[in-house]
Amino acid sequence: MSRPKPDPLSADAFRGFYADILHFLRKRTDNVSDAADMTQDVFAQWLGYRDRANVEQPRAFLFQVARNLLRDHWRKQKVRQTVQCEQVDKDAEAVTEEQNEPMAAALRLQRLEQLKEVLAELSPRRREALMLHRFEGLSQAQIAARMGISISMVEKHIAFALLHCKRRLQHEPGTEQPE
Repeated sequence: MSRPKPDPLSADAFRGFYADILHFLRKRTDNVSDAADMTQDVFAQWLGYRDRANVEQPRAFLFQVARNLLRDHWRKQKVRQTVQCEQVDKDAEAVTEEQNEPMAAALRLQRLEQLKEVLAELSPRRREALMLHRFEGLSQAQIAARMGISISMVEKHIAFALLHCKRRLQHEPGTEQPE
């Protein structure tokens, strides 16, 4: 008597797929939390896929989704690193220039006051995420754990907060950047 072939769409099959995909993504990311979030996203995409009943090889399909998410993750990481490096360079140049100018202390205090006002305009969650990231130096995974939210939500909070600050500070009198 032969055993019946296991159903590729059973809950047990998906538990195995989950473990396999999580392992696959952990090996390729530098962050366990990112791997877990991406694994969750793989299954969220699977559940949102309208034609999943016609997928002949669900495991292969799920791994392709995982590879696509991983590729997107790497692109985002590369952009973030580039932006952070540029910001560090700008900050270093600004500090050097300000140390040589007599009005530097007054301008720094004025800029800090403006920044304080702009930060007060943010929602409490966005302000908290930005403060933890920029001023306390916590990683996005640490912020997510502290705030009880996903890393992708932390990324969104920080991105929106930075965009808000940039827009507001560029429109404040006396804060226009020289060309």
